[in-house]
Amino acid sequence: MSSEAPHVTSSIPLTTQVGGHAGVQTSEDGSLLIKPALPLELQFYQITTSNTAFEPLRLFLPKFYGTLKLEGKVEESTSTGTGGVIISPVQQGGESKESLVLENLSHPFSKPNIIDIKLGTVLYDESASPDKVERMLKTARETTSLETGVRLTGFQVYDNTTGKAVNTPKSYGKSIKPADLPDGIARFFPVASSTSTSASQPSETETADSTAPGSSGLPRQTLLPMLRYIREDVAELKDALAQIELRMVGGSVLIVYEADWERAVEGLKAIEEGVDEEDGDDDDDDESDTAKKPSPPYVVKLIDFAHTRLVPGQGPDEGILLGLKTVLRLIDGRIEQLDALSE
Repeated sequence: MSSEAPHVTSSIPLTTQVGGHAGVQTSEDGSLLIKPALPLELQFYQITTSNTAFEPLRLFLPKFYGTLKLEGKVEESTSTGTGGVIISPVQQGGESKESLVLENLSHPFSKPNIIDIKLGTVLYDESASPDKVERMLKTARETTSLETGVRLTGFQVYDNTTGKAVNTPKSYGKSIKPADLPDGIARFFPVASSTSTSASQPSETETADSTAPGSSGLPRQTLLPMLRYIREDVAELKDALAQIELRMVGGSVLIVYEADWERAVEGLKAIEEGVDEEDGDDDDDDESDTAKKPSPPYVVKLIDFAHTRLVPGQGPDEGILLGLKTVLRLIDGRIEQLDALSE
């Protein structure tokens, strides 16, 4: 990571949010995400960024830059040692509140396809009231959460014809049954079969498989390796969490992948050639070097830790592990569908 501190002059609402609570902001350039600093989430980031025992998991967490007060004051006590955050004073009404400053995971993408998959079979925190516990038990039973450990909170997929993102709301994920999850994952990973050597947009003669609109999706030859790389990361995330004793309520795995055909191909090629996205990311870099770096074709990250607690001696969260096993099964099923399609 560059030693230069991120600089925030103002914030604007996050436009790519597909799950979680409203009110998340980004820096004006879109590179940073600013969200309320809830005590358990702040504690989780502080521990995982400072304790080497969490290094395997750290690879799957958004970069944490520290905290700030809404009026602009930097809280240096929570600095991660990666340069901190420089905040220019911003006029904010009302009482000062602390916020987390994280990397905006969708920022490097030209056309980010994004899905928020809520993990776990337990949907209530240990401090929840009896009424809330009952409501959350009912929600888990009536959705896919209890049986599979996942719920498709929401997702967006770019339409290749209009160039705009099409959002699938939370209501979809709450309405479907476990047997419908493969259809949901196919909606998020649509395919446009391509006979063209161009990696721009589909031609009028290009079609899609029956599970997705023809106006959306990457070509099969791009989507298949994308899915396989994403699967590898989900499997590594599951293995990392199997070694950590925690309880997570309301956490998600966020998957983002590039919908722009050319950039997706370039990003995959960089992975195949062993190009590290952060190679050369030091003080000697100039703008021309940075411009040559390929943008990532995808990211897999664990997010939302407002109700995450470390529980030494109690073992890993089996509901979270069940959810990640379900995600792996769904990705495997989608890969099988694409393998079955003719070239």
